[in-house]
Amino acid sequence: MKKPWSGRFSEDTSKIIEQFTESISFDKRLWKYDIEGSIAHAKMLSKQGIISIEDSQKIIEGLTEIFKEIESGTFQFKIELEDIHMNIESALIEKIGDIGGKLHTARSRNDQVALDLRLYLRNETKEIIKQIITLQEVLIEISEKNLDTVMPGYTHLQRAQPVLLSHHLMAYAHMLDRDRERFSECFKRYSHKRITAVGNPLFCNLFIFL
Repeated sequence: MKKPWSGRFSEDTSKIIEQFTESISFDKRLWKYDIEGSIAHAKMLSKQGIISIEDSQKIIEGLTEIFKEIESGTFQFKIELEDIHMNIESALIEKIGDIGGKLHTARSRNDQVALDLRLYLRNETKEIIKQIITLQEVLIEISEKNLDTVMPGYTHLQRAQPVLLSHHLMAYAHMLDRDRERFSECFKRYSHKRITAVGNPLFCNLFIFL
């Protein structure tokens, strides 16, 4: 499959340039959300009469096959196709022919990226909240087992007044509670029905590709 901008050039892209510009090595983690978003888009196109129901069904069947291939580990990601969007789109056209190209109707690449990231962030945020709660539960459990355990408190790296280990651990549990609240607010913003610009809030984007 030709690159979207290949019409500007008479020769193939240099392998060095492809290695420099590719993002598939890390954005392939978006594959599930890219396919889910594309299936929803195909359904919308047929519902609005932009493409036929038959074409929509073929696109959905092709995307479902690709989903299963990636899930099973048999799908071959290609660096020359640069990103997850082009890899899936190319595989779709290979499976069902030119009908696959209709999937891009009424959708820009920026729309696709924005949706993928929102779905990714929503799922990752839910998982982070679960892990925070699990850690808090562990801290509470250890605290309950050490209600009478005394330890030295520290001020400026020097030992200060004695404190209870349970109080010390619960301080971290409360700090984590503030983190959980922040992620919960972040989740609400990315789950809002109204699509807003990617980057709101910027805090949520910080951990996308770390």
